[in-house]
Formats: sequence, C-alpha cells, structure tokens
Amino acid sequence: MLSPAADGCVPIRHFGEGKYMPNNRLLSYALIVFGVAFCLIYPLSMFWPSGWAWHDGPPASNDYFMMIVGLYATLGVFLIWAARDPAAHLSLIRFTIWSSVVHAAVMAFEAVRTPMQRDHLYGDVPALVLAAVILGVLSRPVKPSPTPS
Repeated sequence: MLSPAADGCVPIRHFGEGKYMPNNRLLSYALIVFGVAFCLIYPLSMFWPSGWAWHDGPPASNDYFMMIVGLYATLGVFLIWAARDPAAHLSLIRFTIWSSVVHAAVMAFEAVRTPMQRDHLYGDVPALVLAAVILGVLSRPVKPSPTPS
C-alpha cells in the first residue's frame, strides 16, 4: 500500500510522476454501493423484470441472463473488495467504468431498436451510466496542490 503524501493524497503509479488520486471516502462508499447493486441484479430482475431482464418468464429460465448475473455478482464482490484501497485497484475501477459504458450503449441501442425492451431505458441503462459517471468522477487523477514553504 502506498503512503499518503503531505496533502493527504495517495500517489498512483499508473499516472506518472506528480499525479494523485484523492484518498476519497466517497469513492470507497461508491464502490461498495455499486458492488452491492451488481450483486443484486437477480433480485432486481424479480422485482422489476421489464427494467432488468431481457427475456420473458422467471429470471432463472434464461441461461444467458444467469451468465450475466454471475458475471456482475463476481464484479460486485471485487468492487466491494476494492473499496478498502481504491488506488491499488484502479484498473478494476477503470474496467467497471468502460464496460458499463459499452454495456449501456449496446443495451440502449437494442432497447430503441426493439419496442418491447424500451423499459430498459429507465432501468439498467441509466443505472450503468450512473455507475460509470460516478466512479469516473471520483477516481479521476488530480494534480497535488502546492504546499506552502
């Protein structure tokens, strides 16, 4: 684990010299919230199937959907784990951001193309965009503030 600098920021090796990631509790909380949400995709699909599931019938009746549930539950567990030290797990956070953007874009296209799937524009599509935006904003690198001498 990296030690904090004088300004309370933790250096990130991936961004080169002089760039820091805020040692921000909000990022840790966001990782926990989105991690738990990703683990709850199956119950969400039972509560609001038209906004979270892409097939008719109960959630477990579709093998593809169960694969997505398994992938997101795994990602959710790792996001919760990353909340302990976000700076050490920046690649996982970046993967979550970009995979959420791509997934939301594909789902939005399919929801617009298929009228029966329009409710996804009010369910999982904005949820993924929200996760990407919040994690992106909270994990962006910042320049350290100059310390008075």
